[in-house]
Amino acid sequence: MKYKDHYKTLGVPRNATQEAIKAAYRKLARRYHPDVSREPQAEVMFKEVGEAYKVLKDAESRAIYDQIPYVAQEKRAEPKQPQASARAGTGATPREPAREQPTFKRDEEQFSNILDEVMGRRPTPGTKPRGINVHGSDQHAKVQIDVEEAYAGTSRNISMPTYVTDEYGAPIVSKRTLKVSIPKGMRSGQTLRLAGQGFPGMGEGKDGDLFLEIVIRPHRRYRVEGRDIFFDIPLTANVAALGTTVNVTTPAGPLQLAIPPGSSAGRKLRLKGKGIPGDPAGDLYGVIVNSTTPARSSVAQKAYQALKTAFDFSPRNS
Repeated sequence: MKYKDHYKTLGVPRNATQEAIKAAYRKLARRYHPDVSREPQAEVMFKEVGEAYKVLKDAESRAIYDQIPYVAQEKRAEPKQPQASARAGTGATPREPAREQPTFKRDEEQFSNILDEVMGRRPTPGTKPRGINVHGSDQHAKVQIDVEEAYAGTSRNISMPTYVTDEYGAPIVSKRTLKVSIPKGMRSGQTLRLAGQGFPGMGEGKDGDLFLEIVIRPHRRYRVEGRDIFFDIPLTANVAALGTTVNVTTPAGPLQLAIPPGSSAGRKLRLKGKGIPGDPAGDLYGVIVNSTTPARSSVAQKAYQALKTAFDFSPRNS
């Protein structure tokens, strides 16, 4: 196996702490993840970063790996001993032939083989790799639901990126689909935690968690503020002045709402506990909105003229 500078791959010095190595790995793994990175060599770099982390994360394999450059330096600096030969008739004592010195290539291969064994890599597939215990990373995503689903609860099929390991323990990017149950009473911004549903751990490391942020979609009729729901009740001026009873459709079901006499535009009629369920539940508010009746006939025009005469009032002069 050709020597690779794993410290250079992660961008950390050789005396980096385990925390610094872990932080560098997480940063680069996010940067080169094939599902999110647009860099041309993202997949290759993702694998190299993963390999570097697997070597440097484990104290035993890191200690063995750290020996390789120093062995190389020692072997290159070691002087060669000339092999002496005895000449006939000179009386010189023959010197013991120098022992053959192992080359750096052999030492590098030896250390590489040891490193392969420690890291669980084998020249042929089918052998069980030695485990490395790494906690899986958490995952985060957003899930959109409708107002009505916040009242009743719902479920979603969510596709999430993940990875599996091959027979050598190398990560392979994959996808999976989860069916998630969303309980009633969830409001926008609330987070649903699914333990153990994040990125898988390595070895005996625990799997990460999945955090789903709930987002309630905008609705053409309802406005959502926390657990409170607002909706408009259009009324003509005469009906709002005299009062009435209206049937309204709400996320909590059909309701009958009494409009008190003299209700002006902007008045809020509160229905306690009829908002999004919870502890406590939100409230439901009907907001009075003026609606003008068009005068399309002569009879309607005369009626408006009579109102003008009967009510000598101008809001501009009040």
